[in-house]
Amino acid sequence: MNRASVLIVEDNDLERQITADTLRDEGFAVEEAAVGKRALELLGSSRFDVVLTDLMMPGMSGEELLSKIRPQFPATQVVVLTAHGTIDSAVQAMKNGAFYYLAKPTDRETLVMTVSKAAELASLQEENLLLRRSLEGKLQIEGVIGQDPTVLEVLRIVRRVAPSNTTVLIQGESGTGKEVVARAVHRLSPRAARPFVAINCSAIPDSLIENELFGHERGAFTGANERKVGLIESADKSTLFLDEIADLGPGLQAKILRVLQEREIRRVGGNEPFRVDVRLLAATNRNLAEEVAEGRFREDLYYRVNVVTITLPPLRERHGDISLLTSHALAKYGHLAEGRVKEISREAMEVLLDYSWPGNVRQLESAIERALLLCEGDKIMPRDLPLEVLARKPMGRAGDRSRSERFEIPTEGINFEHFERDLIVQAMERNDWVIAKAAKMLGMSYRTLQYRIDKFGLKRGESKPPPAEVKQ
Repeated sequence: MNRASVLIVEDNDLERQITADTLRDEGFAVEEAAVGKRALELLGSSRFDVVLTDLMMPGMSGEELLSKIRPQFPATQVVVLTAHGTIDSAVQAMKNGAFYYLAKPTDRETLVMTVSKAAELASLQEENLLLRRSLEGKLQIEGVIGQDPTVLEVLRIVRRVAPSNTTVLIQGESGTGKEVVARAVHRLSPRAARPFVAINCSAIPDSLIENELFGHERGAFTGANERKVGLIESADKSTLFLDEIADLGPGLQAKILRVLQEREIRRVGGNEPFRVDVRLLAATNRNLAEEVAEGRFREDLYYRVNVVTITLPPLRERHGDISLLTSHALAKYGHLAEGRVKEISREAMEVLLDYSWPGNVRQLESAIERALLLCEGDKIMPRDLPLEVLARKPMGRAGDRSRSERFEIPTEGINFEHFERDLIVQAMERNDWVIAKAAKMLGMSYRTLQYRIDKFGLKRGESKPPPAEVKQ
């Protein structure tokens, strides 16, 4: 049974009574008002999820009532009732913030379904408002947004571990905000006055990452004309964030373990080690315990980095936060529309809530950023959202595909080299031309992908396909 509260505003006593009885039979808590003035009095003393109001009433019209409800009771949803001759007024009321309109006479099923949907949205918005109020004056963590219990647990752990020097492992799918959490730990720590140092271990090949982390002495190798300070040394008395730590090779894993055990490093080509005071935060989108079991990650290093674990939930497991994250993204990227776009339409929000977001928070923010750029009005509509979101079907992850899935060769045949080249270009463009990430997407090694890129002569911005062959 429904527990949502509804206020019916209707000057016709018989119509008001029939509507009230219908909703009460469905379990709604119903109050009645014959005029707008009385409705405002009831709103002032009680909270209502939905106001169901006639448009044509004596004293105060439904449009006037709507204009007073929206700023004073932002979570309350207004559904307008209209006779056939006032459809245009009802449409205008929706543009002014009404949830929906119903034409008189309304059948029972449509009435109950519309009020139920409006009540669901009201409940969600009320929870968001309560969360914002509960956080006023309290310690907030910049960038970490959500009211789901899993997110609140993340915030609790961050606040507890930030003041210490404990090593923290942050786990979660790509796009869930692992670096955001790492930066929050740093900002709330005694090391916050010094720069936060981060490196993505999957974006740099093994032959270069050691030099990036440890630096080198002059003359250490050909081209080393001067001493270089590595990122670990740069993070002395600060925080070092190793993103995608599972991608480090065995040799580097051993050297990172030594840094954690001995608190000292030695530059490439150097003879004498020296001490560093670095707090390590690590992140991965893999299950490190499984990596250890399969021999791809050192067990001793695993126990060193896994002192405290923070696990970030995927967005599909906290759909209740989508509205809050959308509001944040609208504020964050609002300048792209010069402040013209103030909100997202109900239809567009339903699309967002119905999508499973394989790219998580990062994908949602990108969708809102795109919508703001394309929006022609003052409200984001479904047409402004990306096609994959509109289809309600997320692009599949490589690991989720069935083993039996295969590419069907067309009857007329294909040019395999052109096909291979196109796949590589797509993977590179989707990963901003970071070879390590593209290699992971394609299921091949860094070296193999580098060979194929050189083979096809691919360069960023010069990846047009070769001319199509003309069949005789």
